[in-house]
Amino acid sequence: MTVFYLVQHAEKERRPGDPGLTKRGRRQAASTADWLQRVGVHAVFSSPLRRARETASFIASSTGLRIQEDTRLRERMSWDGTQTLGDFLADWGTSVKDRDFVPASGDSSNAAAERLRACLVDLTGEPGPLALVTHGGVTVDLLRTLIGDPAVPVELMQNGVPSCAITTLDGLSVVGIASVAHLGRAAYGRRPAG
Repeated sequence: MTVFYLVQHAEKERRPGDPGLTKRGRRQAASTADWLQRVGVHAVFSSPLRRARETASFIASSTGLRIQEDTRLRERMSWDGTQTLGDFLADWGTSVKDRDFVPASGDSSNAAAERLRACLVDLTGEPGPLALVTHGGVTVDLLRTLIGDPAVPVELMQNGVPSCAITTLDGLSVVGIASVAHLGRAAYGRRPAG
């Protein structure tokens, strides 16, 4: 089986649209890239969203690999500013409770999970390990599909995936969930950012 490292993008700027990384996010991405270089990733895939591409660029630079974009790695929904933040968060909350709910700006939780699962199935058999830079919502959606809601850590369901956390899969078997051990305190400062 192929080992996949699903990398949550680094800390992003807090604004609508397609924000880039913060200064702390760039430190997180650099630490993550160093760790992935040491474990010998063979390929780097990224969501097309800027925060993921910027995170992936650190990994590509550290490993000497090129970034391969895959739209199936994009987030379930992203706040683009066409909705108020309150309406966006209400849609997000509804989509967490009702996995078939299709929000105004994105996919249902079930559709997002299936999209990411299909990406992994297509990449199974590639020489690994592979780094896939993605997003917290779709990662949690996938985990809910693969291992069921009771097995997904409550803090991920409530607060999201921490910046640059790595979820490890061997094929479609979950090996590790949202580890930030590779980051150390320097990448977060005083608190993790979701």
